[in-house]
Amino acid sequence: MANIDDVRAIALALPEAEESVSGHTGEAAWRLKSGQFAWLRGPSATDLRQLAELGRDWPAGTVLAVRVADLEEKEALLAAEPDALFTIPHFEGYPGLLVRLDAVDRGRIEEIITDAWLARAPSRVAKKWLAERGLE
Repeated sequence: MANIDDVRAIALALPEAEESVSGHTGEAAWRLKSGQFAWLRGPSATDLRQLAELGRDWPAGTVLAVRVADLEEKEALLAAEPDALFTIPHFEGYPGLLVRLDAVDRGRIEEIITDAWLARAPSRVAKKWLAERGLE
């Protein structure tokens, strides 16, 4: 099971990543100059109401929101890992999804956060990082 300390260590190890506090929620967020790539996300009253209307509940435990490359990737990930990944009406049409930290291990959350970072990182930074790992 992944936890907030894992998220923080993984996110801050990525080039140019910084931790900030979300102005909306006061929760931790990890960002680049180009924007957030991961942030802690609790439910709003609207989220809870909309989920209830759909016959769903917000999961217990810590939830991390992450950016993905595009809507196609989002749909593929949601279909592949329905126990760990989910979305809400607020994220409709948005290239992001939600991760139940208690449903993923450290290795999987590292992949998810790294992919989120790659989706937001400047091209030159991402290419250099990938090349250093022989992944380009």
